[in-house]
Amino acid sequence: MTTPARASRLDLLAIEGAFAVAAAACELDLAGREVIHLELGQPDFPSPSHATAAGIKALEADDARYTSPAGLPELRAAIVQYARGRGIPAELENVVVTSAAKPMLQYALLAAVNPGDEVLIPTPGFPIYPSAVRLAGGIEKPYPILFTDAGWRLDWDAIERQLSPRTRAIVLNSPHNPTGWTATREDLERVGRIATERNLWVISDEIYSGLAYDYADGSSPSAAAVPGLLDRTIIIDGFSKRWSMTGWRLGFGIVPKALFNDIVALIINNTSCAPPFIQRGGLAAISGPQDVVHALRKSLRERRDRFVAGLNSVPGMSCALPSGAFYAFTDVRALLKKSGLDTNTLQSRLLQEFGVAACPGTDFGPTGEGFVRFSFATAAPKLDRAIELLTAAAKKFGG
Repeated sequence: MTTPARASRLDLLAIEGAFAVAAAACELDLAGREVIHLELGQPDFPSPSHATAAGIKALEADDARYTSPAGLPELRAAIVQYARGRGIPAELENVVVTSAAKPMLQYALLAAVNPGDEVLIPTPGFPIYPSAVRLAGGIEKPYPILFTDAGWRLDWDAIERQLSPRTRAIVLNSPHNPTGWTATREDLERVGRIATERNLWVISDEIYSGLAYDYADGSSPSAAAVPGLLDRTIIIDGFSKRWSMTGWRLGFGIVPKALFNDIVALIINNTSCAPPFIQRGGLAAISGPQDVVHALRKSLRERRDRFVAGLNSVPGMSCALPSGAFYAFTDVRALLKKSGLDTNTLQSRLLQEFGVAACPGTDFGPTGEGFVRFSFATAAPKLDRAIELLTAAAKKFGG
């Protein structure tokens, strides 16, 4: 007897490769092998203690029942203040709270994109973007983030070429995963002019805001802070990265008021609401002392400088200094040429033979061929050990 056919829409999904690498690395851990985990985008800092205490207190008070689908009013009000601190003129009716940032990305695309609409997405880029576009019925149109002698930058000519009468939205990610590129105010103003002239939505993933190293407070410019863009911009954000709360799965969106009720309807149809005790932890994190965020950013900057310098000492590897996030997207094309390997094979052998877990650049699209993403959000001694192992690997593979 045969089972019913699976839904064809499942073929539209891309898998976030970091989790596959992590699973393979964990098998080596269990076998007693030394593994340096540089694959997941997860800071090694603990969650803020005041956030943890607030979550526990809420659970002990049985604050585990349904709450407003848009989020606790207190948390939404705190997010408004956070947004205004970034120059975003948000009001309460612009803010929704979600169970992690990924659902907010899907809500944004479902709210903004009709079947057949084209959506510009960055490449290399977060692998969930094309999945989310396709599930919304849209067609992804990649635009490159270019690797140059001066670092990473937008390819404006390619963006212009990808625009068509069917273009509905442009997805931004700044600071950017995997390259660490960070948009300038001028970049965002130029995107704003394009979006305004062509009547597009701007979907801006700003989950790494607060981890931009060229700004005193770590806060990179926001698309929604550009005059006139709040009403056509959907901000994706959350607590995972700068507050080191990945497992809490708490996100939020800053959305045009015209979409507020639609986004709330999507939340109701999906999760009903984010767990209130989790939201209490988020409220403590965003409104309480920010020492953890400052310490994390300072530590990441030091790790970045040390690790990137180390990567550039490895034969066949070259890495531009990332201006944001916590990834070193490393050019390994010279090593591949010498070794005869491709990117995926190199990544696999780095893990299996040398115990360095990283992501092949191809996980972030075909333009990632020739690159490997290392997360430097782990302790400096482990990063130093990774450089030792990578140097040994380069000598073995490069001859």
